[in-house]
Amino acid sequence: MEIDLNILGMDRGNQYETIITTVNSENVPNASPIGVLCAGKDTILCRIFKGGRTLNNIISQRRFTVNITHDPELFTLSTIGNLPEEYFSQDNSIKGVDAYFKCEVISLKEAKKQSDPIRKKGEAIVIKSKVTEIVINENTTSFNRAFGCVIETLANFIRFDLVDEDKKQYYLNRFRECSRVVNKVGNKNEKLAMSEIKKELIKKGYEP
Repeated sequence: MEIDLNILGMDRGNQYETIITTVNSENVPNASPIGVLCAGKDTILCRIFKGGRTLNNIISQRRFTVNITHDPELFTLSTIGNLPEEYFSQDNSIKGVDAYFKCEVISLKEAKKQSDPIRKKGEAIVIKSKVTEIVINENTTSFNRAFGCVIETLANFIRFDLVDEDKKQYYLNRFRECSRVVNKVGNKNEKLAMSEIKKELIKKGYEP
């Protein structure tokens, strides 16, 4: 199969929510939700904070697997505690995911990002990797959380005129946070949608 991330709905310059699986030197598997940036048809970037097993394993092994799934349980278990070993396949992908792809590290670079809401400047590594294999179990598209932010914002907007002032301020704060996420990881259509919602909120007399 030709290596082209577009077959997974991944467009260059956009970020997608995935679960990265790695192994350590003793072949013990680990899973962690990580956003990956599509940097080309066979290249991805990901920024991972120091101190976790995922980054340590990637540095030591120079390879990892990116799993594509819409299963909320897998994302939850990978976040609050490592997946049990029975969830992993022999090739270190996660059993039952829609698709996955194998990566080999090209470069590791110290990263500082002044706009990041997490105040750990200089404690992250940007990993550039080459995709070496894509496995598709079911037709799928990669998940970009900007779309979810647009839907949440629209749901709040529908209720905006029906709630009291305190709730309006809550919705405005959610709009600001969703706008931050969309501006960071969204595509042009998602950014346009947020811009249109902002115009409507301004018409109502509010400054989002």
